[in-house]
Amino acid sequence: MNGPHDMGGFTGFGPVLHEADEPVWHDDWEPRAFALVLAMGMTGSWNIDEARHARERLPALQYWRSSYYEMRHYALVLQLIELGLVSAMEDEQGRMAVPPKPVKRVARAEMIPAILASGGPADRPSNRPQGFAIGERVRARTMNPRGHTRLPRYARGKTGEVVAVHGTHVFPDSNAHGGGEDPHWLYTVRFTGAELWGKDSRDAVCIDLWEPYLEKAP
Repeated sequence: MNGPHDMGGFTGFGPVLHEADEPVWHDDWEPRAFALVLAMGMTGSWNIDEARHARERLPALQYWRSSYYEMRHYALVLQLIELGLVSAMEDEQGRMAVPPKPVKRVARAEMIPAILASGGPADRPSNRPQGFAIGERVRARTMNPRGHTRLPRYARGKTGEVVAVHGTHVFPDSNAHGGGEDPHWLYTVRFTGAELWGKDSRDAVCIDLWEPYLEKAP
């Protein structure tokens, strides 16, 4: 979707300020909020693509005004309410009003090291034939989907070169909407800055893109 998160190439937001020796946490509430986000993700109530889609569905001004951890907190609340795990009244009042609903899994403290060590690999087997090869010129499709996608707006319609092939991976556009993992081939595509931003740019950008996002360059 074309949401507030898709800011690549936009102007008017000011410079990105680098904070020397930046601490992991800027406020005491941040580690607790982040822990809640991770703990709820481990319950199996949603997948990572559904979580990403929740963040990009936040109202634009709320998204842009939020810090890294505020954004995740607001998206978590959105998902909890949508799934009926928390009511809007409970969120507003800050206390439980009805008995909690069961979840698939509760990640207890002793389980966390093993869960974190296992990571979240997204490679999956698939019988789909590989459509593109390293060195091939491809063009990112021009598309404006209503739902979740990992194809950024600034790359749509632009031509680049395949520089790596990663095998078949979970397709976010399907996984974010309950449509299953639907694995597709995943490629790293290198775009020149001149192609993306105009002749004044000498940079290059590499983007990991699934095969449905791509077509052969003319």
